[in-house]
Amino acid sequence: MRPISCDNIAAAMSVIDPIFLNTPLLRGSSLDRALDVELSCKVETLNPIRSFKGRGTELLVAQMKDSRPIVCASAGNFGQGLARAAARRNRGVTVFAATNANPLKIAAMRALGAKVRLKGADFDAAKNAARRFAAESEAFYVEDGALPEIAEGAGTMALEISEAGLMPEVMLVPLGNGALATGIGTWCRHAEPGTRVIGVVAEGAPSMRLSFAAHEPVSTPAADTIADGIAVREPVLYAVQTMKSTVDEVVMVTDKSIVRAMRLLHGHLGLVVEPAGAVGVAAILQDPDRWRGARVATPLCGGNVTLEDMRRWLLPPSRASSARG
Repeated sequence: MRPISCDNIAAAMSVIDPIFLNTPLLRGSSLDRALDVELSCKVETLNPIRSFKGRGTELLVAQMKDSRPIVCASAGNFGQGLARAAARRNRGVTVFAATNANPLKIAAMRALGAKVRLKGADFDAAKNAARRFAAESEAFYVEDGALPEIAEGAGTMALEISEAGLMPEVMLVPLGNGALATGIGTWCRHAEPGTRVIGVVAEGAPSMRLSFAAHEPVSTPAADTIADGIAVREPVLYAVQTMKSTVDEVVMVTDKSIVRAMRLLHGHLGLVVEPAGAVGVAAILQDPDRWRGARVATPLCGGNVTLEDMRRWLLPPSRASSARG
């Protein structure tokens, strides 16, 4: 597999559907005072799939030479991106998701034209089912985190921040399958070497942090977190290998910190951000002394939250109870 390329990240800007590009970079909000940092939030929720995944999937499908049917596994956002990119080019997609996957994301994937099959108790079980199905049907299996084009599409976020002259001291990046962190890290490493790239995982899904420390994939028995977009227990080899040269550090956050971050983002910015998209802010909350006064940026990389989860996570307990009643 070839390495992720800065030249390809730059070239991707002319390939990706513009609806996913040049997203807002919110700065100087009241959130700065609440966190005691200079925070820039790259808002990736204001597009047709409410996540950054359209960047990488657009680039991948646009450049795909293999004409076979496409199969993938997804917690929801990647599947939406792949379904939309494929539909724009008259290609079909079958997405495997866990039986307990976010129903909002499942409905969105189907609305975009994907055939969705619910298999397995979690994302990695669904991924194994997708691999088997692709092999049996001779389809083209797409694995998030395993293809450089997906990371190069995600890396356009860092390019946009860089071209605006607003690169921070630190990028706090949600770390799931690894395409987002390695794409952003590739651009920062070569174009903005003064910026540290720090991946953020959920405490209940530490496999990518363990893998980063071991320099090889380290699986865990389970991935137990509200942050379904980064709930990985079986790391992708390509992503782990690429992290060695693109990511400086990996930190963990608790689900409690994630919920606090979601509430702060909603209260100060008026944004509904899903748990995986809020982990950068959660990292600041969890270790405030480390980040005090720092210039930090983070992508708010997804906003697919069900109404029930909004009530549960964004409303104070008393108001959440009243809303349910």
